[in-house]
Amino acid sequence: MTHNLLQGKRGIIFGALNEQSIAWKVAVKAVEEGAVITLSNTPMALRMGQLDELGRQLNAPIIPADATSVDDLERVFTESMEKLGGPVDFLLHSIGMSPNVRKRRTYDNLDYGMLSKTLDISAVSFHKMLQVAKRLGAIADYGSVVALTYVAAQRTFFGYNDMADAKSLLESIARSFGYIYGREHHVRINTISQSPTPTTAGNGIKEMEHLMDFANKMSPLGNATADECADYCVVMFSDLTRKVTMQNLFHDGGFSSMGMSLRAMNQYSKDMKPYEDENGNIIYG
Repeated sequence: MTHNLLQGKRGIIFGALNEQSIAWKVAVKAVEEGAVITLSNTPMALRMGQLDELGRQLNAPIIPADATSVDDLERVFTESMEKLGGPVDFLLHSIGMSPNVRKRRTYDNLDYGMLSKTLDISAVSFHKMLQVAKRLGAIADYGSVVALTYVAAQRTFFGYNDMADAKSLLESIARSFGYIYGREHHVRINTISQSPTPTTAGNGIKEMEHLMDFANKMSPLGNATADECADYCVVMFSDLTRKVTMQNLFHDGGFSSMGMSLRAMNQYSKDMKPYEDENGNIIYG
């Protein structure tokens, strides 16, 4: 069911790779809600993924770019404005990669050259994106920018490694740039802290399947899916959220507010009997 939330709006989606990608789901949902978009990812990602298929499906031009390159970003914004007929109304940053994670280096044994790449790809690219867009007038007044993050920016998670540092920087950029862009052009900038999600990038995190199971047991509503995240992004792009900015918005089924849940505790006790009433119903209070 669609609601035409983005009717007449233009957008750019950075980071879609394949059908597992949250950015892929966001692109599909945005077009369903009436938007016209362009898609962008690195030339290598275009060769590895299925972005051509998505572009054909959505009638969305694809503009290859390295998001760490200011020159490439200038081309993305300039061509997007040409192809879409003006400044964009929304932007998704769904970009993250850690060479240290890929090489299985632990946090106390990081390669600093790789750390620089992690920060540049996963966070500084966001600042570059916003700075270039602002200079070119590429985001329309009252536009909306969303970047995807994770609760590891605030809490320690085994295996998340230097990506936690990158997400912390990403969220700080959203706040700092959000103030300037908001005051000058009413553009709002937010981050969405999503549940652990089995994307191509997410599956690179050590013991990802256990992390997802734990988060699902801890969350009152269970883990949020990629499709549900796409719904949330569309709402953030829409005019329904015109006064929401500089926020880190948790979209995680309640995980971020939990200390311990019954289901997680039962992972250790292995017996729900102590929590049942005389009729066998579980008492959650």
